[in-house]
Amino acid sequence: MWTIVLGFVGAFLAGGAISLKSQKAHISWIIALWVLAVMSIVAAWVLTL
Repeated sequence: MWTIVLGFVGAFLAGGAISLKSQKAHISWIIALWVLAVMSIVAAWVLTL
C-alpha cells in the first residue's frame, strides 16, 4: 500500500519539477522537487525489499 502511495508521490513531484522547469522557475525549487521525488521513489523501492 505505502509503496504505491510513495510511487505516486514521487511521480507527482517529478512532474512538478518538469512543470517548474518549463515555467522558468528558480533552479533551487526544481532541484528540491527532484530530490524529494528521488527520495520518495527510493523509499518505495526499499519497502518492496
